[in-house]
Order: sequence, then structure tokens, then C-alpha cells
Amino acid sequence: MNQFNKDIIAALSSDKDITLNEVLHRQIEVAANQFLQNELTAVLGHEPHTRIDRSKDDVNYRNGTYTRTIDTEYGEINLTIPRDRLNKFQNALFPPYVRRTDGLEEMVIKMYSKSVTTREIADMVERMYGHYYSPTTVSNITKRTEHLVEEFHERKFKYSQYVCVFLDATYIPLRRGTVEREAVNVAIGIRSDGGKEVLDYSIAPTENGAAWSELLRGLRARGIKDIQLFIADGLVGLQSAIEANYPQAKFQRCWVHAERNLLGYVRKNDRREIITDFKAIRQAENLQDAKERLAAFSAKWESSYKRRIKNLVQMEDLFTFFSFPTAIRQTIYS
Repeated sequence: MNQFNKDIIAALSSDKDITLNEVLHRQIEVAANQFLQNELTAVLGHEPHTRIDRSKDDVNYRNGTYTRTIDTEYGEINLTIPRDRLNKFQNALFPPYVRRTDGLEEMVIKMYSKSVTTREIADMVERMYGHYYSPTTVSNITKRTEHLVEEFHERKFKYSQYVCVFLDATYIPLRRGTVEREAVNVAIGIRSDGGKEVLDYSIAPTENGAAWSELLRGLRARGIKDIQLFIADGLVGLQSAIEANYPQAKFQRCWVHAERNLLGYVRKNDRREIITDFKAIRQAENLQDAKERLAAFSAKWESSYKRRIKNLVQMEDLFTFFSFPTAIRQTIYS
């Protein structure tokens, strides 16, 4: 998972009731000020508070700051712009006297969200500002928020109970020598008051039961003791990991994954009708009605897609959501 997404997750998972716009505003302000400080470090060639010999006339070092405000798409941000003694530092982000920038949001977001490699970020900065930073310099700049990631993974949970937790993985390109797509396993919890939060995530070469088991052990060790329902796909080993850590929890097979697995083998001219029929099953009034609709669905399509329909009919935990109140069923079947 890239650094910008990690910062967003950490902010959204805080105890404060904030909107995504507020999160983006705060992250852009923090990132812009960090970038300015690290940009000056790149120019001077030494970190803040480094002892240097200031007796020589040609020695350059930090010489205070001044403040500016910039209007952005996400609101006004406050900047603390550093100065240097020899006045050689000209920041690439904010031209003098400009009070509004249309490229700042794009620059900051792309700097984090497009960070497959540091060289790509360096190339982007060069295209946008005509000022080149080496990949090493860009890497140093973007590593300044790593402590936020560590705090997110180590934090204690305020709530010990969650009504349901969604488990799923997404694949993103990561560089480990070469660029390969790796699995980011994400757990999202919903509390009894309706609040939703990202509980944790982990990165592994592939989605597997061992990675999920380690993530769930971490949730339990940091204070989550009771989860009523897990919603996930049918990955081998996942349910065993759930049972080992939360044996009292129920399991709901994700309907979106079930539908995708089925549609992957359906002819194009049948897709719309099958989607409609499949949707009707989960819209049943009760469990008995749902089972009857599934049987009818099987009878209608079995001759065309025998193996896939058989797998669907034999799928366990497809109707767990019917044991929960009608008002929340649509929220928890997928």
C-alpha cells in the first residue's frame, strides 16, 4: 500500500468524526510543509540541527521561516516556508506572490499515490516544475511519514466489539528489487453505532490464510475481543483463521465474489438475465424463500452452466445474513 493511502487510513481510523475532505485538507497541508523542509535539506545537503562551521562566508544554512497561505480545492492551507542564509533556496511548489495553486493537490496526491518507484516521482516533479530531484532525494522526502504507519499498526483499539468485519485483498504494484503485484489484506469493521473504520491491513506476496491469521491475531491482541460476523470470499484457509481467533463469530460468503465467479464463465448474451435472477435470490423475504429461489435459479441455468451452478448451490454460508435484522441485511451480504 502506498504512503498516501496509509496516511488516509490512519486519519480516517482516528477517534475524531471527520470527513474525507477534511482528511485530504490536513494531509495536503502536512505533506506540503514536509516537502518544503525536505526540499531545503536537499539544497543545503545536511539535516536540521546538524552542526556546521558557520565562520566561513560561503557556508549555507537555515535562516528562519516565513508564513504564507494558499487556497486549494480542499480549503486554505497554512505554509511555513524556510529560508536559507545565502538565499539560494527557491522552492519548486509555490512561485512568489501566488496565493492559489491548481497543481498542488495533484502534485501531493500523485507524489504518494503513484509511488511505484521514486524515479517516477522525480520525473513527475521535473515535468511539473522544471526542477529535478534525484530518486534518492525523493525517497528521503517521502519517507518522512513512516512513523504514522507504525503508530497505526501498533495502536490499541478503543472499541472491543464490532458487529461485522469485512475482509478482502486488493493487489497493487510494489518494488522489491523488481516491481511485482502484491496483496494488501484489509479489515474494515462496523460498530453497533454504525461507525465504520479501517482496523488494519497487511502486505503479502499473495492473499493466503496465514497472512489473514496473523492480521486477526493482531486485532485480538490489541483489544478487539468480540466480532459477530465476518464477510469475505471463500479463500482457502480464511475461515480456519477466523475460527482460530474468533470462534464465536458467524461467516457470510460475499455475494459480489460469488457473482463474479459465476459471471466469469457466462456467455455474454446470458449475463444480464443471470445477474437479474441472481440478485432476486438475495432480495428474498426470508431464508426459506431464498432457498426456493436458489433452487429455481439452479433448475433454469444448470443445463447451460452445470459445473458453475453446482458450485454455487453447494456453497456454504451464503445465507448467513438472513439471521440478522432486515434493516441491515443489504449492508452485510457483501
